Amino acid sequence: MSETLTQAQIDFYGQSGYLILERRVPDDIMDAIRAEIVRFENQARGMTVSDDKIDLEDSHTPDAPRIRRVKLPHTQSEVIADLMRSDHILAPVRDLIGPDLRLQTTKLNMKSAGYGAAVEWHQDWAFYPYTNDDVLAVGLIIDDMGPENGPLMVFPSTHRAGVFNHHHDGAFVGAMDLAAEGLNMADAVPLMGPAGSISIHHARIVHGSALNRSTQDRRIIFYEMMAADAFPIACGRGKWEGIEEFDSRMLCGQPTLEPRITPCPVRAAFPDGPTQGSIYEVQKAMGKRSFEVIS
Repeated sequence: MSETLTQAQIDFYGQSGYLILERRVPDDIMDAIRAEIVRFENQARGMTVSDDKIDLEDSHTPDAPRIRRVKLPHTQSEVIADLMRSDHILAPVRDLIGPDLRLQTTKLNMKSAGYGAAVEWHQDWAFYPYTNDDVLAVGLIIDDMGPENGPLMVFPSTHRAGVFNHHHDGAFVGAMDLAAEGLNMADAVPLMGPAGSISIHHARIVHGSALNRSTQDRRIIFYEMMAADAFPIACGRGKWEGIEEFDSRMLCGQPTLEPRITPCPVRAAFPDGPTQGSIYEVQKAMGKRSFEVIS
């Protein structure tokens, strides 16, 4: 028996690789998260370079702080950590990939009005392949998300198509050349909804987002997770610091010492490209871009 999803929703995710659940998170939690974002913005004031907690926009100045990403926000905010472990987030994930769930990572992507950075087309799987593909990301929509403020976009069913090339000039750059891979941007679907909604997308679905040229912020928290029996493959960039640390990332259910291995396409996420850091920095080394850049 499913906890919250209908069979039609489960089947749609299996076929298309994504879901939108509108108004999933209550308003009081959303207000608390927005207050945490204000705290992060105050922390960025006076910063001159990115650090291990806050990734700054290229257009950031100490007097006019512009955050591109808050790294591992669940380690910096009790509100964000509590939501991550709540049924608001975990119940639909359990319906899709089972009762035993482990955290991959979290990030708060900040596309502020007028200059929020684009993320080029990619598959999360290109960065971190696992022994099976019960791997996904839950996106918490913090601001009403429409077509004008840089929504996450996906190519439906590409999670069933394999793994695409994310290399340029022989190096891993974490981004795809759509034309070279036979994809047309006109076929992408935006994942939109009111604040408090969540999106769920499979780790192998092709996705990206344009810059935000609107007057409306577009902020989203990603909770990336997998079935507990999915173990990282060495040719990827999935975090592995030993079994104790791995088990410390259990979100619910029970850990295991028996990886489940299913046939999945994999391409090594190496060698390193010339630019390193967050995905925004890694993707600077790609060739042909799909999205405009604001400096």
